Amino acid sequence: MDLKEKVRIIENFPIPGISFKDITPLLSDPDVYLETIRQLDILVDTLNEKPDVIVAPESRGFLFGVPLALKRGIGFVPVRKPGKLPCAVISEEYKLEYGTNKIEVHADAISKGDKVLIVDDLIATGGTLEATAKLIEKMGGNIIGIVAVIELTEVGGIEKLKKYRPKALISYPY
Repeated sequence: MDLKEKVRIIENFPIPGISFKDITPLLSDPDVYLETIRQLDILVDTLNEKPDVIVAPESRGFLFGVPLALKRGIGFVPVRKPGKLPCAVISEEYKLEYGTNKIEVHADAISKGDKVLIVDDLIATGGTLEATAKLIEKMGGNIIGIVAVIELTEVGGIEKLKKYRPKALISYPY
C-alpha cells in the first residue's frame, strides 16, 4: 500500500506559503492506520537494535508511538508541554523561529542505559525532536533512532538529527 496516496496536501495552511501534510486520512481508515504502524515497525527493524521504550512528543507523535509500542510489546513515554505531567519532570527548552518553547517528561520515565526509539508523525525543522533527544540523553537513555511517517527533506531537520539516524516512510521536499 502506498501511504503517500493517503496523505492529503493542503496548500497555504495554516499560513500562506505552507504546504500542510494532513495525516487524518491515514487515521480515519483502520486498515490504512494498521498498515502505517506495520510499515513503521518494519522501519524500526532496519535500525538493527531493539528499543526498550518508545518516546513521542505530543500530540501527533502519540498517534503512532502508542500503537507501535503496543505492537512491539514495550513501554511508551509521552513528552508533553509544560504543566501537563503531575510528577517531577525533566525539561528542555528549545528555540522557535520567534522565541522559545519547552517540553517535559517524567523524571523517572527513562532509566540509564535504556535503548530509546523516538517516534513522531513528521520530521520538519527537527526542533522538537532534537529537544526530545536532549531530554532522553539528560536522563541517561541511549537513542537508537528516530522514525516518522513523513519527512520534509528540504527543511533542515534530517540534517540536524542525522546523528540519531532519522528515517521516515514518506518523503516530501517541503
